[in-house]
Amino acid sequence: MRNYLFLPLFFMFLATQAQTKMTASEASNLKKQVKNLAISTKTILSDFVQYKHLDFLDNDIETIGKLSFKAPDLVKWEYLKPFKYAVLFKGETLYINDEGKKSNVDIGSNKMFKQLNNLIVSSVKGDMFDDNKFNIQYFKTLEYSVVYFSPKDEKFAKYIKSFHISFNERGDVVEVKMIESSDDYTKIVFNNKVLNQPIDEAVFTN
Repeated sequence: MRNYLFLPLFFMFLATQAQTKMTASEASNLKKQVKNLAISTKTILSDFVQYKHLDFLDNDIETIGKLSFKAPDLVKWEYLKPFKYAVLFKGETLYINDEGKKSNVDIGSNKMFKQLNNLIVSSVKGDMFDDNKFNIQYFKTLEYSVVYFSPKDEKFAKYIKSFHISFNERGDVVEVKMIESSDDYTKIVFNNKVLNQPIDEAVFTN
């Protein structure tokens, strides 16, 4: 009897997780909503949890940190637990602070790094709707809108197979999943996000 009671709950759970394809009208409305929000977003402050999934590990590697973004292209990922590590994209340089040990990488002279930097900025804002660069698919769940972005550039696709970005009802990014060619992936879940609040310039110092 208990199994029969359990089955309806099981199928209800599956229903809440299922993705269905958006209509053309729904996809168009989502694009407009996301683009409008991206245009009006000057700063982002958010906590995040990052899950790194590797097939050979039983459990995902989980890290906790903070994101700081300032238009047009300042992005800082600051990892706080279980280790301290900061990555700052500033201009055409990537600055790294590994628990006090600092280094930097010139991404301006590297096309692949530069492309990745542009994608990171775009994914934070959610505005990656470029049909020339991506094959794009639109889905919806009961809770979120989910868009798959698959790079058309064959060289870049060797590293990143697809970006899956989840949006809430306001068109704001709540989750970014970056899938590698090996099918390993990095998933970032945002929480406590605040838009358009002043950010001290010291946050973006090298």
